[in-house]
Amino acid sequence: MVLVVSSATSVQAQTADTAFVTPRPLFTASDAVLAGAFGIATVAAAPADRYFTRELQDEARQANRLLNRGATVFRLFGHPGGLITGTGLYAAGLIAGDRRTEDLGLHTVGSIVVANTITMAIKVTTGRARPRKSPDRARNFKLFRGLRDDEYRAFPSGHASAAFAFASIMSAETSRWWPGSRWIIGPIVYGGAGLTGVSRIYNNAHWASDVLAGAAIGTITGLKVYKYQHSHPDNKIDKFFLRAGVQLSNNGSVMPVMSMVPR
Repeated sequence: MVLVVSSATSVQAQTADTAFVTPRPLFTASDAVLAGAFGIATVAAAPADRYFTRELQDEARQANRLLNRGATVFRLFGHPGGLITGTGLYAAGLIAGDRRTEDLGLHTVGSIVVANTITMAIKVTTGRARPRKSPDRARNFKLFRGLRDDEYRAFPSGHASAAFAFASIMSAETSRWWPGSRWIIGPIVYGGAGLTGVSRIYNNAHWASDVLAGAAIGTITGLKVYKYQHSHPDNKIDKFFLRAGVQLSNNGSVMPVMSMVPR
C-alpha cells in the first residue's frame, strides 16, 4: 500500500480526464464472462466451504503467531485500509495540485463505497450464518435474517469486496498513465486482496464461497467505476470533486486553485 501511495504521489505530470475517446457501454459481453467465471468459482467452492474452514481452524495454525499477525494485517488492508489510502491519495493530490493522484484517490474511495453498498444489501437479504455461528451448516441461509444480527451477514465477504474493489481500481487507474505498473502494482494489490479473503476464513468470519462472491463484486465494481468515470468526464461526482485543487500559500495556509487540466 505504501508502494502504491509513493508511486502515485511521485508523478507530477497531469493527465487528460478521459481514458476513452467516446463514451462506452457500461456493461459488455466480457463483463458477463467475468461475472460468470466468478459465479462458477463460487458455486464450485461451496461444497468445500467446511473443508477450508476446518483446515484454517486447525489448532496449530490458529496458534501460529505469524499467521495471526498476518491475518490482522490483511483484514485491515481490506477495511479500513483501502478507504484510508484512497482518502489520503485524494487529499495529497488536492493539496499538491496533482490531478492524477487526486483522480486515483477519488475513484478508489468511490469504487469501495459502491462495492460495500452492494455487498451489504446482499448480506442482509441472504442472511447466511457465519462459520463461527454455524460451524456444521455451511448452507445456513434465511431471507432477511441479516437485518437484525451481524452473525448472519456472512455472504458475501465485505472485506474481500472492499479489498478487490481497491485492487481493481488501483490497478486500472495506475496502468492508464504508467503501463508498466500492471506488472508491479497489479500483483501487489491483487495479492493483498487475495490474502485479505484468506484472513477472513482464518478468522472464522467467512466461508470460502463468501470470499469469492465478495471478490467478484469488488473486482467488477472497480472496473465499472473506472470505465464510467473515464468515459463520462462530465459526471457530477468528478465535476464536483475534481474541478479545483488547493495549494499552500507562502504563509502556509491552504488556498484553492483551478485544476491544471482543461475541462
